[in-house]
Amino acid sequence: MQFKLQKISIAISLLSLSLATHAQVQTLKEVTQKAVSTNPEVLAKWHTFQSTSASRDAVSGAYLPSLNLNADAGRDNRDNRLGKTELSRTSTSLSLNQMLFDGFLTRNQVKQLDHLKQVRLYELFDTSESIALEVVRAYADVVRYRKLVSLSEDNYVRHRAVFEQIQAKSKAGVGRRVDLEQISGRLALAEANLITETSNLHDVSARFQRLVGVMPGKNLESLTMFTNGAPGNIVNALNAAFNQHPALLASMENIASVNSSMNSRRSAYSPRLDLKARAERGNNIDYVSGRTNNNTAEVVMTWNLFNGGADKAKIQEAADQVNLAKDLRDKTCRDIRQTLSIAYNDTRKLTDQLGFLDQHQLSIEKARDAYRQQFEIGQRSLLDLLDTENELFQAKRAFSNAEVDLYLAYARTHAGMGQLQSILGLENISARDGSKFDKSEINEYSANCPAEAPELYVSDKNALNQRAAEVVGTIIPPVRVEKPAVKVETPVQAAPAAPAPNTPSANQIAAARTSILNALKGWREAWISMDPEKYFSFYSDKYTSRDSWKAARRARLMGAQKISLELSDIKFTMQDEKHAISAFHQEYKSSSYQDTLQKTIYWEEIDGKWQIVNEVVSGPNARQW
Repeated sequence: MQFKLQKISIAISLLSLSLATHAQVQTLKEVTQKAVSTNPEVLAKWHTFQSTSASRDAVSGAYLPSLNLNADAGRDNRDNRLGKTELSRTSTSLSLNQMLFDGFLTRNQVKQLDHLKQVRLYELFDTSESIALEVVRAYADVVRYRKLVSLSEDNYVRHRAVFEQIQAKSKAGVGRRVDLEQISGRLALAEANLITETSNLHDVSARFQRLVGVMPGKNLESLTMFTNGAPGNIVNALNAAFNQHPALLASMENIASVNSSMNSRRSAYSPRLDLKARAERGNNIDYVSGRTNNNTAEVVMTWNLFNGGADKAKIQEAADQVNLAKDLRDKTCRDIRQTLSIAYNDTRKLTDQLGFLDQHQLSIEKARDAYRQQFEIGQRSLLDLLDTENELFQAKRAFSNAEVDLYLAYARTHAGMGQLQSILGLENISARDGSKFDKSEINEYSANCPAEAPELYVSDKNALNQRAAEVVGTIIPPVRVEKPAVKVETPVQAAPAAPAPNTPSANQIAAARTSILNALKGWREAWISMDPEKYFSFYSDKYTSRDSWKAARRARLMGAQKISLELSDIKFTMQDEKHAISAFHQEYKSSSYQDTLQKTIYWEEIDGKWQIVNEVVSGPNARQW
């Protein structure tokens, strides 16, 4: 009985472990680490680095003496005018050769391979960064298309429900045949969209499997980590890239390596000094009968005086290779600058786009709900309803794509700065920096590759709004309304006179007003100081439940550089003991955006603290987040 209980206990434990493993989130860090550590390209770069390290050790052996032991035995036969001699010879010799001076050939060859070793190391880092970015793309695409498949399924369900409704009406004889044909076509389109998204999900999953070696897990983590450590402006991003990007560091190490190679070729103009020592023991050596002991020590100088101009040509070849290495460095720098500038600009523009796309999907969803209610009572046609369903589907797809693209833009920015692996929590490249080149060489290429990028274009919304007003004025001339002779007062329906049970007292209103005004002041200071965490603390979870909203706001705060925010004409209204409203005129200005609008903030007292549960803005430049 006890044995059976033990078996049941073990089985339950294994089942629990299996369920826990199944539900475990597959983190981006672990899949990236697995991909980088097993990727053939990364392993090839690692073995190249190891090979170069061994070559460096081989060349440095020239600093040490060379010691050779020779032993031979034979029979010598000599016949000349002095007579005929035939002897059996044995000989053993030990020779030592120590280089004293070789025109700094060995020193420059060791330096060349030291730099080349660093080149291979930085190429390894650069390849690791590239593979990590590929894994991030694959991981993000799986997240993207899982969301798109979910949206396509919801879209199909909504179309199927309408189809069933129209089909039932058609069978009952109260519906039009053309409506059934219309919804049948839209339902077929919804099915085609679903098939397309599932196919795309299959393809990106196969790509994920190729890179990582395993299938993507059912639970994947959020990509919000990439908003951490984002640069405040493009100049800071470029300066960081120029100081730590492994591809650029590899190109600079390559220049130093080629310089050392050129210096090693100059050694041909110098003499070579070697210390040689030799001890020989044997019998009948050199036709001298009997035992022989020879000991020799000498310093030998070798100096090539002419070899047909080959040394000069080799030095010129090396000088041209130095210029080639500098050209490749400048090309690498410009490539990095272009890639990073585009990625950084994408983070700014996608952050702005995300707010508008979010507003688009929210507005269209409200319109769809209204159209559905109007369709039910015959005030909207089926075509109107289906068009809003399709627009809502496309709006949600656009928002989901932009949300993933924003996180990918941040990942590309980190990769452009050479710090993607550090952001992912993998080993930090800078901690393993063993650069041998003179860092002052960075100034040499600054003229050819300055840390500057195209200016971010920001549309003048005020000018565009003025143009729109002019178009409206041209198409629809303003109508002049005559002043009526008699002013008619429109009665306003009064609220019930009886107070609500939770009507706040005068003291409660005064206390709430003071608390909310202080909270509004702190909210403004957090916004001006560009402190995302402090800024988010003024919002309740009811408002900040979406990660995309936080990511967009965080990126906007961190990228603003400097913020000016003025609040005026503040009005306060107490709704009940737990709810209040503040309305004011807001003037916002940053380095990339400015607006003037009316804002209404809805407050709720939660656990003794007044927090924002909703915001409503109005005005020509109003943007609802």
